[in-house]
Amino acid sequence: MSDLATHLLVFLFLAAFFAGFVDSIAGGGGLITVPAMLIAGIPPLETLGTNKLQSLFGSASATIAYSRRGHVQLGEQLPMAVMSAIGGALGAVLATIVPGDVLRASLPFLLIAIGLYFAVKPNLSDDDRHRRITPFLFGLTFVPAIGFYDGVFGPGTGSFFMLSFVSLAGFGLLKATAHTKFLNFGSNVGAFAVFLLNGVILWKVGLLMGLGQFLGAQAGSRLAMRSGAKIIKPLLVVTCMVLALKLLSDPANPARVWLGF
Repeated sequence: MSDLATHLLVFLFLAAFFAGFVDSIAGGGGLITVPAMLIAGIPPLETLGTNKLQSLFGSASATIAYSRRGHVQLGEQLPMAVMSAIGGALGAVLATIVPGDVLRASLPFLLIAIGLYFAVKPNLSDDDRHRRITPFLFGLTFVPAIGFYDGVFGPGTGSFFMLSFVSLAGFGLLKATAHTKFLNFGSNVGAFAVFLLNGVILWKVGLLMGLGQFLGAQAGSRLAMRSGAKIIKPLLVVTCMVLALKLLSDPANPARVWLGF
């Protein structure tokens, strides 16, 4: 698998760049890179492991960009990132015993609900609002839970973090986006460590895609910081809906099988 044809490597690089761009603003990059790697002929287990390697570069790149502009204080948020990493590691370890079919079946409808929430909720902006939960409790419950989901399955993790930050922590959209990338980096680290121990990382592919992710995330995060809620809100809504439709379009999706579609 380390000797993929040149055109496939170019295809994976471009897919990673686009994924990094979108993911740095609205999340959902995994729904671009995972199918791209499968199309390139990479086996499923190696795809999941390598996807975590290249995702590290995208989430790290966006985190660096946002922190340089003061939208996230890395030192203050480090405990939450650690909790996210622990959740991601536990999710990756326990992936084989978690009911994956239930996750795959319910995820499209959860994404549609999140998209509708951001679409219809009035007065969403970059301004902070009243928070409904203390940072300590938020970091102890929702952060590791979403990190766990990222380790188990992954797609939509950024959307779940965004929803939690906006609706519970009271963050404005730009601040929520910046913090989401840091916590997503944490969950990626935890899950990647587990896949690394299991030896399912394709380093050549992962590092090449990581470069694409890094560059794409730099471009996307700069656009988000320049435009704020004006670009984050519509892209978040569109991303949630597109990901949901993509998941439902898969004939093997358990929801379609159970509903007889």
